Amino acid sequence: MIPTRFRRPLMIAAAVLAVLSVAAVGMVMALAFGGQPAPPWITSAALYGLPVAFVLMFVLVIDGVTARRRAGNGGWR
Repeated sequence: MIPTRFRRPLMIAAAVLAVLSVAAVGMVMALAFGGQPAPPWITSAALYGLPVAFVLMFVLVIDGVTARRRAGNGGWR
């Protein structure tokens, strides 16, 4: 279980990583449309950034679900 003091920074980091990765994808597409090759660091950010952000958010969601189930206030009848 992730300590509560780390959840919000991890969520912010995942959101920032996702936004930067989408911007990198847009930049790669714009450069390809212009006929220029994209720099390798932009291509790797576009290729690896979104999966890492989604895995991080998935871990945070699963951790939130398990924390609510352990606390016993999941809202089940």
